[in-house]
Amino acid sequence: MSVVGRENEIAQALGLTSGTLVVTGEPGAGKSTLLELAARARDGRVLRVSGSESETNLPFAALHQLVRPVLAEAGKLPPRQRSALLSAFGFGEREAPDRLLINLAVLSLLSGLAEREPLLVVVDDAQWVDDGSLDALSFLARRIEDEPVAVLVGTRDAEAFPGFPALELRPLERAAANQLLDAQPLAPSGRARERVLEQAAGNPLALVELARTGAGDQDVLPLTDRLERIFAAHLDELPEPTRDALLLAAVDTADLLGARYAADLAPAELAGLVKTTDGHVRFRHPLVRSAVQHAAPMEHRIRAHRRLAELLSDEPDRRAWHLAAASTEADEEVAAALESTARRARQRGGYAAAATALERAAELSPESADRARRLVRAADMAALTGNPRWVEQLAARVAALTDDPDLRARAALRLGQVLTMTVRFPSAYELLMRTAEDSAPALARQALRSAASIVFYAGTEEWRQQVREHAGTEDPLITAVTGPHEHRADLVAALPSLVSAADGNPRVLNALGAMAWMLDETALAVRIYDDALHRWRAAGELPDGLGCSASWAYLDNGRWAQARQTATGAVSTANENDVPHLIAGTYTLEAVASALHGDTAEARALAMKALSIVEPQANRAVTVRARWALGMAAVVDGDYETAYEQFRQLFTAEGDPVHYHCSSVGIAELAAASVRVGRQRDAAEIVERAAKRLAGGLSPRTAALLNRARALLAGPEEAEEHFEAALSDPAGEQWPFERAQVLLDYAEWLRRRRRIAEARPKLTAAMEIFQRLGALPWIERTRGELRAAGVEGARAEPDALTELSPQQQLIVRLAARGLTNKEIGERLFLSPRTVGSHLYRSFPKLGITARSQLRDLVEGVR
Repeated sequence: MSVVGRENEIAQALGLTSGTLVVTGEPGAGKSTLLELAARARDGRVLRVSGSESETNLPFAALHQLVRPVLAEAGKLPPRQRSALLSAFGFGEREAPDRLLINLAVLSLLSGLAEREPLLVVVDDAQWVDDGSLDALSFLARRIEDEPVAVLVGTRDAEAFPGFPALELRPLERAAANQLLDAQPLAPSGRARERVLEQAAGNPLALVELARTGAGDQDVLPLTDRLERIFAAHLDELPEPTRDALLLAAVDTADLLGARYAADLAPAELAGLVKTTDGHVRFRHPLVRSAVQHAAPMEHRIRAHRRLAELLSDEPDRRAWHLAAASTEADEEVAAALESTARRARQRGGYAAAATALERAAELSPESADRARRLVRAADMAALTGNPRWVEQLAARVAALTDDPDLRARAALRLGQVLTMTVRFPSAYELLMRTAEDSAPALARQALRSAASIVFYAGTEEWRQQVREHAGTEDPLITAVTGPHEHRADLVAALPSLVSAADGNPRVLNALGAMAWMLDETALAVRIYDDALHRWRAAGELPDGLGCSASWAYLDNGRWAQARQTATGAVSTANENDVPHLIAGTYTLEAVASALHGDTAEARALAMKALSIVEPQANRAVTVRARWALGMAAVVDGDYETAYEQFRQLFTAEGDPVHYHCSSVGIAELAAASVRVGRQRDAAEIVERAAKRLAGGLSPRTAALLNRARALLAGPEEAEEHFEAALSDPAGEQWPFERAQVLLDYAEWLRRRRRIAEARPKLTAAMEIFQRLGALPWIERTRGELRAAGVEGARAEPDALTELSPQQQLIVRLAARGLTNKEIGERLFLSPRTVGSHLYRSFPKLGITARSQLRDLVEGVR
């Protein structure tokens, strides 16, 4: 028996060895399943009770269930207790049972059993347990603190068993709900999946049952008999006006309905189906709403939608949807209204809503040309949600509907772009290159740029050469992505004018941020990404996956917490949309960050997860980064053989980079590990091979990495020259961790040569950087060097800023730049009060008392 998304709750239930725990949740939340798991896992005896609605009025019916398996043990009870217990079940004398004696009998009986073996009492559906049994069970539960007896109760409402610790089974998170759907024999996809997720609202039973319906494009999914029994019981007993008002509320719980139909809705409220507050009607559960809709004939639903369209004349978006729901044939007026709705949704960042509106508008379009045009626009919006399956369905419909080469190319372009977030790189690459060959210049350029991004992820040399040959050198973005070390000076010089020409377009800025990062203009990349992400957020939610590329720039620039937060937020819905490449990339970034912080077990687990998702030769970018994370984790653990093995896998047997851009980042670490394990000759050949290959196109970062590698591998006469070269360019401060590593290595080299006075300032500078970053293993290593250099009492704790949560760090950094709470809140979608609360809690941790102190505290704020 497997339970999805309830790991913490399962641990809490299984950990109950004495005392009482009340598990609450709506019908279908998984209470019975959780109780069954606890019962199966229990060492000792398990006694069960299951409340029944039909037995609620039968005295002691549930208590009889409980003690019937051990009733023979009642002979050991004191006579009065035994007599009272038996009389409660209709045995013996027919006098009125003494409640207190019955309760004492139950306590004595179960305590006696627990003396021989631990005992678990499982009570399911406590809301239907009869009063007498409930009183006895409560009496037992309050008096077992010192007994090896545990009572686990499942109930819809904690008030059915009050006064005890409660564990609420909340609706499943989106990712867990998708995982549960994936486990079903008929796992829904595309729009059907979205409807199941929406209507089930995280209810596990509803997810399973609705998935079994195999529903396709129906707006209201049919309920199974089981769900109807749970959520629509007694619906047909309500008066007809009440059912009509309920249907209006189920179709659209408009605020105006509660007041307008208060009298009609009153019986439904008494039945517990809805609750009206301040004129707003709320259903007990979304499936009650679904049950009301499903129970109504089609003509009644159409009539309800038309009535609501009349009532909502001042709300064009809601009116358009009701008109669409009431339409049984093509209607251009309604289609145009939906298209306008989609435009407004897009402006608010509601990409899924915009795509859905456009798809429905296409279905209602009388002309095939309008249908195809609207489907293409729907694909544009669906691509921003990061849902490949949805885009694939839309593109297929466009291809089947029209021969217009421009529309077909646009649909193919969107599909190819969204497939870059999957591991279907060959399909995506072929589609994009075909689009580039067959399309008008503007579309061809977009297709080539998207193909170039696949080249980066895949790292395939054949594809890289094909894209370069096709694009030439006219497009600086393609040139930078496919060959960042070639024409670097010209590309870097062009960046400012390109940023200016972007005119604040966040999509273009995001591409230019990637270009700057590829060219190792990391500080500029961070500024561009900050601007782009802020503009995206100001317009609504970020498109799925957009922040992933920014995360690596933030990580390189020393903004580790922001990198993790941005990466995690960028794939908030990745699991549900089948975008494994994004998931693997996020795991890899998290693995790198964990290794740098010193959490090696977490780093290895995350890196191995990433490697289990991708094919090494098909996704070299993720593979190389994951290997780098594993290598750094091994360095932290002092396992230099493993570290060398991992860093060596960043290069081929001949010494060429496995990935034309990502491999070079590991060249200095390869050299450092090789010194520890006696493989300097092999490492030196790779270093010099890389230097020769990159000659003429070295960025300050690559030059520093090569010089650090050469210094570590060089003899005593040459090492100092390379260390100095690695530190000579001020641009190296863009990569604080790498610069601090050079400082530390150089200081160690100086100290070993008894040049202590020269080593100390470098150690101090390295320590300041490592502390600011929270790089715990390197803080410890630097502290050891400082002691060896005669500097006692060096502070070895990480910077206080790193002790804050990622969101608090981001708020503090923005406040240090001078932004007000309101401005910070606008950027992060928080209220000014919440921002102020975060700052208030952060100040004591930072050791400051005033906002004015932040600028001095936050070193290197960019």
